[in-house]
Amino acid sequence: MKRILIVEDEKSISELQKDYLEINGFEVETEHTGDAGLERALVDYFDLIVLDVMLPGMDGFTVCKKIRAHKEVPILMVTARVEEIDLIRGLGLGADDYIFKPFNPNQLVARVKAHLARYDRLVSLNEPSNEQTIIGRLSINHSSRKIELDGINVAFRAKEFDLLAFLALHPGQVFTKIHLYERIWGMDAASDHTTVTVHIKKIRDKLSINGMEYDGIETVWGVGYRFKKD
Repeated sequence: MKRILIVEDEKSISELQKDYLEINGFEVETEHTGDAGLERALVDYFDLIVLDVMLPGMDGFTVCKKIRAHKEVPILMVTARVEEIDLIRGLGLGADDYIFKPFNPNQLVARVKAHLARYDRLVSLNEPSNEQTIIGRLSINHSSRKIELDGINVAFRAKEFDLLAFLALHPGQVFTKIHLYERIWGMDAASDHTTVTVHIKKIRDKLSINGMEYDGIETVWGVGYRFKKD
């Protein structure tokens, strides 16, 4: 049984979320402040964390950052705020996705299931393999999930790796943000596509090593992104 932690200050909302998740077979725990949520997340084991942005005491952004410093557990942030800067901030701190209030509890259940399924697929890839994609300066080992640029290993988070690997496997092909979101995040792209933009920027930043800007991923203005052919 998968364990979910809900950190939400409005008890009526957290109880509703808990009821729907439990009906769908999850074991759910709740906390109602940022400090309590962080402590629970760090000392206990959970398969996914549903984290509200606006919390008493420590806010959700800070909680997310501190959890991510120690654990790779999927984090789904919940917010009533829709400013782009908030989305960019949360994703930059390590959140995997956003869900916006008000929402149908069934939508929350669907998101939770999608992220858990994707995470399970990632952690199951533990058999060694020499399967590689090599394009120019970049080498990607798909089974060991290692990426090297100019022979230097570059560490990526799960979805950053998936996004880069997917683009590299289809050099020259243009993908819209909608397509990439649905392909990499494994769910309908009805939510904000800032997620894709932020992850592309993080990938580019990580690959710009030794003072050399990496230009393998091209922006096709008004359309999306493509990986340059060698």
